[in-house]
Amino acid sequence: MAAAPEPTPRPEPAEAVDATRYARQIRFPALGEAGQARLAASRVAIVGCGALGGVSAMALARAGVGFLRLIDRDLPELSNLPRQVLLDEADLAAGLPKAVAAAGHLQRINGALRVEPVVRDLTADCCRELLADVDLVVDGTDNFETRFLINDLACDVGIPWIYGGAIGGEGRVLTILPGHTACLRCLIPEPPRAGELPTCETAGILGPAAMVVAAVQAAEAIKLLSAAGSAERLNRAEGRLLVVDLWEGRWHSLDLSPLARRGCPTCRGGERPWLNGGETTAARPLCGRDAVQIAPRRPMQVDLEAVAAGLAAAAGVVVNPWMVRAEVEPGVTVSVFADGRAIVAGTREESRARAVLARYVGT
Repeated sequence: MAAAPEPTPRPEPAEAVDATRYARQIRFPALGEAGQARLAASRVAIVGCGALGGVSAMALARAGVGFLRLIDRDLPELSNLPRQVLLDEADLAAGLPKAVAAAGHLQRINGALRVEPVVRDLTADCCRELLADVDLVVDGTDNFETRFLINDLACDVGIPWIYGGAIGGEGRVLTILPGHTACLRCLIPEPPRAGELPTCETAGILGPAAMVVAAVQAAEAIKLLSAAGSAERLNRAEGRLLVVDLWEGRWHSLDLSPLARRGCPTCRGGERPWLNGGETTAARPLCGRDAVQIAPRRPMQVDLEAVAAGLAAAAGVVVNPWMVRAEVEPGVTVSVFADGRAIVAGTREESRARAVLARYVGT
């Protein structure tokens, strides 16, 4: 494992707060000058700089959080622009990675912000290096494997993180305070199988749905980061799952305290299967081919008809009892096999192959 980066010095709260700039926030009684100072001294990692991560990063930068680490493995595409607020057409033309482009925009929004773009795939090998030195993690990812990895690390080192997801017109948010609230594995014991859940590419997504989810994530982050001590932070972490359907106009808040009392093998039993690499899918380039095979952590039976249905909008979909194949992007073909393996043809980069598979198949 690579050595952990040198921690960025934390600013002195009295020097970091611009009372004029943040006057409206400071007047909010639940925040005040002390809470604003604590925001200025806070360090946050945002995993994923797409629709959720971009809105969360912008909100936290404008709120006066002192340090943001932006972690993303991907490049922006034209289809990102309807919902990713930190990207524009100039970023596409420049070919900048999402994390780098987002960091540039944030720096122009708030010159006092210290922002660190990280163009990497968050894996078990680098997770501790990138997340263990922050005060809070915001989930802007597009796959459950990475979320379970974040959950393992958060439970291991005791840092809060905020899970968020959006699909179609719906979204979910859960604030996780390890040792006190239910964790992700309490709510979802196992990651969904390939094709089991829709993705943004197969079911679409409304920009406002992503923006609402990310705004709630940012508000939850501000609540925890501005808390005075662990007791107040605990009071602000309600342990409820927010479920919103903007299209139907429905909002639900589900009490997860029964799950928290019961716990799970991760938050109560001390298991760290994703952090230890035992639950991570294996990816390797195929010899002599411009392709990467991604194998599940253990053989599984995949519903190929469900995968094919999710890929119906792709070109040249072929389905048989052994596999589903489709051209998901020009020159990029995904083949999903009944035992859970997948081959992404058209690239030899593992991170690119994982991103394509997560985008179109959901794993």
